[in-house]
Amino acid sequence: MSSNVLHYDELKHFCQEAFGGFGFNEKDSAVITDVLLLSDLYGIDSHGTNRIVMYHELIKDGNIDIEAQPEIVMETPVSAVIDGKRGMGQLVACYAAETAIAKAKTSGIGLVTVRNSNHYGIAGYYSLMACREGLLGISMTNSRVSVLPTFGKTPMMGTNPFAISIPATPQPFNFDVATSVVPIGKVELYNKLGKQLPLGWGMNVDGLDETDPAKILAGIPFGRSGVHPVGGGTEEFGGHKGYGFSMVVEIFCSILSMGTTSNHIMEEKGQSGICHFIAAIDPKIFGDPSAIQEHLESYLDEIRNSEKATGRERIYTHGEKEVEAYAKRMEEGIPVNDKTIEEMKALADYLHMDFCQYFPTLKPLK
Repeated sequence: MSSNVLHYDELKHFCQEAFGGFGFNEKDSAVITDVLLLSDLYGIDSHGTNRIVMYHELIKDGNIDIEAQPEIVMETPVSAVIDGKRGMGQLVACYAAETAIAKAKTSGIGLVTVRNSNHYGIAGYYSLMACREGLLGISMTNSRVSVLPTFGKTPMMGTNPFAISIPATPQPFNFDVATSVVPIGKVELYNKLGKQLPLGWGMNVDGLDETDPAKILAGIPFGRSGVHPVGGGTEEFGGHKGYGFSMVVEIFCSILSMGTTSNHIMEEKGQSGICHFIAAIDPKIFGDPSAIQEHLESYLDEIRNSEKATGRERIYTHGEKEVEAYAKRMEEGIPVNDKTIEEMKALADYLHMDFCQYFPTLKPLK
């Protein structure tokens, strides 16, 4: 399937207007759009513009309450528990991150766990919020059930990503990953593109490894198929470790918040129940922040400049590829596949928006 290159400003305008059409106010529409487009700019296409139709469906089905206001239901000087009230995940998570940052600036550390929220986009957006304030940021979320425990046939966890962002120059250390082999969004993207999956990504309803993304996706809503944790479906390559990482995220997000574990999300219509955990840590509680940052930067440089494997020219540290993709896509545009553009056009028609007005240089779809 082919793709078109759309300019950042065009996508930003369209997304903000679309979220306004969903019923969000101007400020909230801008925040949601910023999260989505940072994903696109970073090259994480599975969590960007590709998701806008999904959010619309969740709103129509009553899973997202656009009027919801998150509420702190328990609090200490260094911690808080937030009820997201089924609000838009990006808005709930930003509120949680702001709460964690404020506590870290006052008390040195801020730990916030969230229940009853929704899909919040890329985890790194919220850890980077803390990082930009000179703090160490941590962000985790559980998600709808889709990941199989090691040796299991029934999915019990979500893709449960986590991110850690730490100040450094020329760019922060920014580690943002799912605890599954791949996020479900990537399986969905392969399905849109008509591509087969690499063997070992997921399992079908018969408990066998599957390369057809449609067959994996078809069983996920019924808890009968899924993707493997990091390391795959056996212990041979460390699948039990990915399984454990996913469980750690689940504990920090849904257990500490007394929220919904991944395997019970979406059991009741209108109840989403996704949970998050966001932390901010002031490096001052460990010593001189400048010295700590210089120590990190020196180590990162040593890694980048260490000897390369045969046939390899570069070693990346986490966050470098995203920063480089950001610069390139801001200048050259963001590739969006034809299927997503078709979905966006249908959404524009539904909202009585003139799609061509937002993307005047877009070639007609075949």
